[in-house]
Amino acid sequence: MKIGLLIGMVLINLLIPPARAALNLELTKGVFNQLPIGVVAFSKPSSMNENSDIGTIVKNDLSHSGQFKVFMPADTFPHTPQQVSASYWRHQRVDDVVVGQVQKHDAGHDYSVKFALINVAQGRNQILIQREFSTDGQQLRRLAHHISDLIYEKLTGVRGVFSTRIAYVLVTRNDHRCLYSLQVADMDGYNAKPLLTSTQPIMSPAWSHDGKRIAYVSFENKLPGIYIETVNNGERVLVSHYPGINGAPAWSPDDQTLALALSKESATPKIYLMNIASKKLQQMTYGFSIDTEPNWSIDGRSLLFTSDRGGGPQIYKLTIRSGNIQRLTFNGSYNARASYSPDGKKIVILNREQGAYNIAVQDLDDENVVQTLTHSGYDASPSFSPNGQMVLYESKPERRGLLGMVSVDGRISLRLPTSQGDVQDPTWSPFLS
Repeated sequence: MKIGLLIGMVLINLLIPPARAALNLELTKGVFNQLPIGVVAFSKPSSMNENSDIGTIVKNDLSHSGQFKVFMPADTFPHTPQQVSASYWRHQRVDDVVVGQVQKHDAGHDYSVKFALINVAQGRNQILIQREFSTDGQQLRRLAHHISDLIYEKLTGVRGVFSTRIAYVLVTRNDHRCLYSLQVADMDGYNAKPLLTSTQPIMSPAWSHDGKRIAYVSFENKLPGIYIETVNNGERVLVSHYPGINGAPAWSPDDQTLALALSKESATPKIYLMNIASKKLQQMTYGFSIDTEPNWSIDGRSLLFTSDRGGGPQIYKLTIRSGNIQRLTFNGSYNARASYSPDGKKIVILNREQGAYNIAVQDLDDENVVQTLTHSGYDASPSFSPNGQMVLYESKPERRGLLGMVSVDGRISLRLPTSQGDVQDPTWSPFLS
């Protein structure tokens, strides 16, 4: 790909037609052999908000994971472990059952929440998990996601991601004017809140590894600048506003350094490292090629980046200490937006074949093992979940941006569509607790 076209791809998100809407998670494909599980509606005060109904949230979390076939009987079912009928659930071909109770304290807005996960496979009740929590009304939904995480890990052996968050850019149009908003939401699309709203483009949000800050590119002063914002209180600082391109920030594993794409001393962007405390820069790539979209290895010793140095955009690995650069992708004429899986064994990429842009995963031990995960032909911006089981991405199958999720084996897919509008540049948070 020529330099001008690659720069066009870097800026293409600025041209997407915008609108506004909430996200709603929908499962579009699950595994064939889903684990059957019963989730009994938690007993709860009649005054509780439906959006904080813990039993329903747990049921939705497990259903949306694609791994479980969830049975939720009527509210009249027993809510304590001792009352669970093993014979009834075995007749329904269910091996595990979730029960729980929510009680409001007499004073204040605090709640007591009890839940248990019970295995009934042997015709008797074996308690796998039994916990009690105290929380306020504002945290009930977060607690429900935590309970889902505990259940998911116990039954699959993999840490759940229901308590994580996602960040993305929401673009809306009002009276023919674009409005850009950097949003942070729960993993299931709820509780979306804007960190920044601007009439100028916002791009490339990236979570710090402690989950407390997000770096992003903002054009609020007409030219691109890189900001770091603290999620909880909105405090932010401008860290890079050099002449030319300031783009694609990526946090080092210790959150002390940002990798950036800057064109401060050349006609095309190069990869730099910035010490966040001192703002000292170290240039890492040179030459006439476009080098952009850096992403760190798990051990912090190397970077992935996109470059056209071989004639078209491909993924390269830069060893930081030696400066050695190695090409990693060879399948397809276009590969970009790479990042490592949490175990460091795979990379996820945006891959183009015959004009179609899809999300793919490549095995680092064998460059020929590339699995295409999506097939709409209009996908972009892949981001691994912190447990490495799913990939979040942006899709525009009908020229309107929505968010999708797909498992790394391609067997499970979800989408977070909007009734109107565009979402873009998604990124998945790290584990937050």
